[in-house]
Amino acid sequence: MTSSPQRSRMILAMILTYMVFAVLLNSVGTVILQAIQGFGVSKAEASYLEAFKDLPIALVSFLTASLLPRLGYRRAMMLGLSLVAAACALMPLLHAFWASKLLFATVGASFALAKVSVYSSIGLLTDDRQQHASLTSTIEGWFMVGVLAGYWLFAAFIDADAPADPRWLRVYWVIAAVAALTALLLASTRIDESAASDGHAAGAAFLDMFRLLAQPLIGVFLVSAFLYVLIEQSIGTWLPTFNREILHLPTTMSVQAASIFAVSLALGRLGAGLLLRRLAWHWLLIGCVLAMAALVLLALPLAAGVRPDANASWTHAPAAAYVFPLIGLFMAPIYPAINSVVLSALPKSRHAAMTGLIVVFSALGGTTGSFLTGQLFQRAGGETAFYLSLLPMALLLLAIVGLRRQSQRAEARIAVA
Repeated sequence: MTSSPQRSRMILAMILTYMVFAVLLNSVGTVILQAIQGFGVSKAEASYLEAFKDLPIALVSFLTASLLPRLGYRRAMMLGLSLVAAACALMPLLHAFWASKLLFATVGASFALAKVSVYSSIGLLTDDRQQHASLTSTIEGWFMVGVLAGYWLFAAFIDADAPADPRWLRVYWVIAAVAALTALLLASTRIDESAASDGHAAGAAFLDMFRLLAQPLIGVFLVSAFLYVLIEQSIGTWLPTFNREILHLPTTMSVQAASIFAVSLALGRLGAGLLLRRLAWHWLLIGCVLAMAALVLLALPLAAGVRPDANASWTHAPAAAYVFPLIGLFMAPIYPAINSVVLSALPKSRHAAMTGLIVVFSALGGTTGSFLTGQLFQRAGGETAFYLSLLPMALLLLAIVGLRRQSQRAEARIAVA
């Protein structure tokens, strides 16, 4: 176990790393809105931007997750942060939609390194399932704080009177600086990573990912993760555009109002640890999915018939702008809870391979959700696109029930052995 001061330093570095990526990964919605207004791209074209982020996440995670124990988790995080800092520094200089694609491709590839490293490091820094779940929820909670900060950070650089003004690209200088400083913090931190390696060759470690897929528990979990991220990204990515085009809010406020979704996710994840001490994880998550569906049916009718208002402000905004993003409060506990369930059931030497699969299927879910919502937004309107989120919610509910059954069977097999 790493010494206490170094453990605390490593946890801080992991939190800051996650927050940097939270700002960038969840800026897709803001960048889509700015690309539509500033670069003149269509919604359908902008909907592909998510793929430039998520497909590299999936590809790099799949190819490198089993190799990271040999590179070192700390070094992998440093590499990812350095690449992101360089890509961010280029954005204000290039000022083009293709540069946004390049940025998100870099962010995606770097996040694959960072997420596998962070999740695998959690197992090295904790001693039991309770500590693992607590630290996972805490780090995921700070991720959502980063998402919240990102909305306001980007909004601060957008000219309310001229939203298309390229001055908003200056925000990337700030993000590049924070990424570089976090990499320096990691460079001065030490962590014992010996437990992460099982001594197998790289090829055998890579094949371990496929062996994991053969386990029923892992299969049901990956379906759950895919569906969850599909829902979260479909809403989070297109919420600023929904606020601008359906609720007719000013551009700056559209971005800021989307931060309510991030606040809800942050509060939900930070509070999930307390609830999970009193409730069984599967009952909590089933209740969360049902509450999500109920909020969709409650909030979206409030958006119907909203007309442009020249005086729109925080005190004169449609109720839907405040009510709908609260879905994040119920959405929040699901992802860290199911991740912790599956990782806690595996030895630490298999955490990197498992996290690689988590990242791959999460990335595919994010790309699918954003793409489908963007296409529906273009053809059927924002309200219809968000109403159709009820379908994956129903499937997620079934997947959680299946995950509980498989986890019970896995626990029974371990008890017998």
